[in-house]
Amino acid sequence: MITALFLMDLFFFLCYNHDVINLQGEKDLTDTSEDKGWRFLLLSLLAFAGLGTEFVHFFTWEPLVFGEMLSWESASWKMISHWVATCITWCIVSYFLIRISKNKLKIDIFAKGENMKLLQVIAVFACIVLSVVISYFAWHSRFKLIVEFNNLGWLKFIFQYLYYLVETVIVLLIIVFGQKAFEIWTKKRSIPWGGIVCGLTWGLVHIISRGYFDIQNGIISAVSSLLFGAVYLLTNRDIKKSWLIMFIMFAL
Repeated sequence: MITALFLMDLFFFLCYNHDVINLQGEKDLTDTSEDKGWRFLLLSLLAFAGLGTEFVHFFTWEPLVFGEMLSWESASWKMISHWVATCITWCIVSYFLIRISKNKLKIDIFAKGENMKLLQVIAVFACIVLSVVISYFAWHSRFKLIVEFNNLGWLKFIFQYLYYLVETVIVLLIIVFGQKAFEIWTKKRSIPWGGIVCGLTWGLVHIISRGYFDIQNGIISAVSSLLFGAVYLLTNRDIKKSWLIMFIMFAL
């Protein structure tokens, strides 16, 4: 379903915004028009849909090569192969989305933000603590990091967390582009629009991400998305700081 959404979004983006994809074109998109807001939202949705490329691996070549649908009981080399293939795909998706945003929508998402004030640092720390508390209870009064290390073993644990590193990039792109879109439309920069968009997409999809309905998982992921969006603003839109902090929140 998510992969189909990615393909439909990409088709619409190519047809309706062909001047955005044409990196040799001459059209200047430096204005903050409503049309440009839609382009940013489409990039945000494409980032979300790009996450679904994991299911392309899961349902196509992997059953043929591995002779089974992967599960947590599958051999380590099979799970590691899945994570590596997924990470490569996500890196490709991220590269193209960042390239489009920089060359045609004139946004450098790697621009260094202003130095954080003390209150911002305290607020970020509070977000991390709240995230850890939520995770602790979601994992039945256990710390996620410890549980996954014990369940996976050191080798799979390393690759699982490399997978989280790259997933954090995609989730952050959802937030960055979603934030930009709604700032253009509303002119309000202090509201975590990106976190809201992330919560309604990446967050709520966790209701079915485990192969069955898990409303609690969806709600927790949506709340985490809001925290991620808040962190992006609190770091003064510094993507490097945001990525590192979000990964810490992912891991813990």
